Amino acid sequence: MKAILVIAIIFLIVLVLKKPAFGNEAKLLGQVAPDFNLKNSQGESVSLASFQGQWLVVFFYPKDDTPGCTAEACSFRDNFDDIKKLNASIVGISVDSSESHQKFKEKHNLPFMLLADEGGNVAKQYGALNNFLIFKFAKRQSFIIDPEGLIRRVYRSVSPSKHALEIKEDLQQLIENS
Repeated sequence: MKAILVIAIIFLIVLVLKKPAFGNEAKLLGQVAPDFNLKNSQGESVSLASFQGQWLVVFFYPKDDTPGCTAEACSFRDNFDDIKKLNASIVGISVDSSESHQKFKEKHNLPFMLLADEGGNVAKQYGALNNFLIFKFAKRQSFIIDPEGLIRRVYRSVSPSKHALEIKEDLQQLIENS
């Protein structure tokens, strides 16, 4: 029992002292999006360059098949056709494996790619990684990347069930103003 209490206290200390990812929007906004080369749910490599010439929505999320992540992914699924009509693709990224992503996609009929960032390196480049000692997971954060590969929107605070609508509206506005 004491060991569990000690671990809980250490976890809380790390959580409190951990530098937040917020505040680096200015560093990323308008900059070239960090490159990635990750495996999709079929185990195939997918890079950022695969999406050149189109808009890209990248959403990081903590864990496959958890309540918030499922709500967010299903909201993107439900708005997928409208976002696709804007010449945009959607990619979800978490530290889960390709196999986990495949099960999640099948269970919820997700029409977009899920990419496995098992080491958390890509999430870290985007400022979207929580790293607590041996535990790593992506923070629920999103980015809109334009056809030239520049980050045009950064979302550090996301409502899982409403975020896809926010993305759709912002994407429409970005396209109209470009």
